[in-house]
Order: sequence, then structure tokens, then C-alpha cells
Amino acid sequence: MSKETGILGPADRPSLGRWIPLSFQHVFAMFGATVLVPLLTGLNPSVALFTAGTGTLLYILITGAKVPAFLGSSFAFIPALIGISGTYGMPAALGGAFCAGIFYALVAGIIRLVGTKWLDRALPPVVIGSVIIVIGLNLAPTAMKSSMYDGAGNYSLVYFSIAAFTLAVAIIATIFFKGFFNTISILTGLIGGYIFTLVMGMFFPAYKLIDFSIVSEAQWLGLPSFAIPEFHFVPIVTFIIVSLATICEHLGDTLVASRVVGKDFYKDPGLHRTLLGDGLATTWASLWGGPPNTTYGENIGVMAITKVYSVWVIGGAAVFAVILSFIQKFGAIIQTLPGPVMGGISMLLYGLIASSGLRTIVESGVDYKDKRNLTISSVILVIGIGGGMLQFHVGKNFTFSLSGVALATVVGIVLNLILPKSIDETKE
Repeated sequence: MSKETGILGPADRPSLGRWIPLSFQHVFAMFGATVLVPLLTGLNPSVALFTAGTGTLLYILITGAKVPAFLGSSFAFIPALIGISGTYGMPAALGGAFCAGIFYALVAGIIRLVGTKWLDRALPPVVIGSVIIVIGLNLAPTAMKSSMYDGAGNYSLVYFSIAAFTLAVAIIATIFFKGFFNTISILTGLIGGYIFTLVMGMFFPAYKLIDFSIVSEAQWLGLPSFAIPEFHFVPIVTFIIVSLATICEHLGDTLVASRVVGKDFYKDPGLHRTLLGDGLATTWASLWGGPPNTTYGENIGVMAITKVYSVWVIGGAAVFAVILSFIQKFGAIIQTLPGPVMGGISMLLYGLIASSGLRTIVESGVDYKDKRNLTISSVILVIGIGGGMLQFHVGKNFTFSLSGVALATVVGIVLNLILPKSIDETKE
């Protein structure tokens, strides 16, 4: 710890009196997003907390306790989780996530041997930014469906009013709240929408969407509902292709963390070790039925505000997440969150994903006067958002299918590799 500034470095351990509240602060920062992914995809929120906590501890171990990063549920894999689970079942989606984590490890090994130039060549900002936009906009119909339609598929003004109120609270918290409360704007929106629904349900029967019977029936302590992955070819290929985008997301998060902390994590412990830790945390999560993990910008934001970069604090938050996963009544309360509350939050979150893709393109200085860049982005967006699909039979009993984000990513990579670096714009 620096006596002059009071800053806690990655290796510094705070006193117990500071340690506990500092760690809980990180739990609040990651909580909303970490439990939101399983709620949107049909996974168990308690399992997600367990795999986020244990995955973070695994990451700390692999990186030699040098990188203060919390790993939580990844939003980038939501389309793959929803699509694959709907066609092949959730165990197959978990199997795809398992192999995506192994692919991370393979890429980490290549990076250690030859560096990152090959990755920059295959996935430049014009490709990865466009793919991230597709990931966010692909989810837009899901957000609106949850916000407007009841369980019977009928339009509901009640649902829309709940979603609108939830969205308004989240926007206000994001724009106007300062400091730590700004970092938990998503959680604030969830709580605001939940309370609104609860209060309105006391006066208007149409708003009575929260049923606490599941909470009363749940035990205080118990094991989360773990699940086991299954392995099928198409889900594996799909998740590996999507992981190309999340690997680039990891590169960006690690760079941001380096700037915040003031240490070059690309060199020490090395990008290969941070990527390996991220990938194995995802593989570990899938073994228990949790969503793929990723390093969380929310927690990087907390570190930037507090100037506390201690790995001990992050580790403490991970332990608290694991403890919460075994409190079954806590998990039951999470499951009572109404659909329109989730829909209202999703309107903001999915838009933020798409906007982060725009930010990647803008900050990297992609020139759209160049027809090459314009062509690559255009094709990725139309295939990804329009539902493009490549499908053919392999033998009598197997059909290979690649669609949505995965197909858009492959096409973007291929176009980037085969199109010439400069196009003569004077030739029409």
C-alpha cells in the first residue's frame, strides 16, 4: 500500500475491517449482470454465482494473483445459449461452452509462441466491432418480447409499463448517479422495477406478477441445481466461432485493466496467462451448468473509482459469491423477478452491447470512406441480424448448420482475409 496515496496495489492485503466492505462492493457491482444472463437463458442463477466465484478464484490462481479481475456471466454468448439450447437442449449448449474455453486455451498457447499479430490480422476492429453490434441487436427482439407480451403471447400494457419504469430507473442511475452507485445502475434498475411491480400488485390485480411461494418452499441452505454438459458437433463449432469475438473482448478488458491499475498485464503475467485463465474459467463453469465467464468491466470501474486494486479484495468478492450460491432462499428470490422487469433491463443492456461495438469501431478509427471496410461491415450486419444460415446434410443422419452471429463472424473473417487492403474508389 502506498502511504502517500492510500492506493492498494494488486498484491496488497487490506485490514479485515476494510477487506469485507471493499469485497462486498465488488459483489454488488457484478451481481446484476451475473444473475441476469442465466435468467435470460434458462440457466440457474445460483449456479452462475457459484461458477463466477470459483471461476474468479481459478483465474487468480492461473495469473499468479497478479491481475485484479472478477469473472462473471458473459453476455456475448447469450444468442448461442438461447439458440443452441432451443434446438439441441441446454446440456449441448454447455458442451459448446466447455469447448469454447478449451479453444481459449489453444489460442493462449499460440499467443505465447508467436505473439498476437496473427490475431490482429484475422480479427481487426472493423470485423470485431461489427460482430459485437450483431450480438447486441440479435437480442433486441427477445428484450421487446419480454417487455410487451404476457405468458400467453398477448400484448400487455401492464407488462410494457413495468418494463418502461424499470428502464427509466436504470437510465437515471446510469446517467445521473455518481461514484459507486453508478457502477450498480443495472442492479438499481432491477430493484426499482421489482419494487414497482410489488407495490402496484397490492392495488391492481393485473400487476400481481410476483409469487413468493417458491421462496417459502426453498430451504435456507443447499446445493445449487448443477447440470452436466453434453457434446455435439454443431453446438461446439458455434460456440468456438462466437468465442473469436469474446477473445477480442478479453484483449480490450485486459488493456483497460492495465491502464486503470498502472501495470502492463500483457507482459506480466502475460496475455497468454490471462486468456488461459478466462478460458478455463468458462470450461469450469460449463462443467457445473453455469454460463460462460468473462472479465467484468463493472468491477474494473469500481477499481478506477476506489483506487483499490488488491487481488485479495477481488478474491474476497469471489468467496462471497460462492457463499451466496448456497443460500437457496436467496436464489429463489432472484427467480421471482418478473419477465417485464428483465425485459426493461434488457432494452438497455442489449443496446449497450451493440453500442460497445460502435465504440470499438469509432475508437479504432475505422475509415468507412474505404469501400473495403464498408463492405465487410455491411455483409456482417445483414447476415447476422437478418438470420442468415448455412445448412447442409452430412451423411444420412446429420445436418450441419451455422447461422446468426457465428456465420456472420466467419464471413467477416473470410472477407477481411481475401479482400485487398485498398480499393480504388474511382473505379465503379
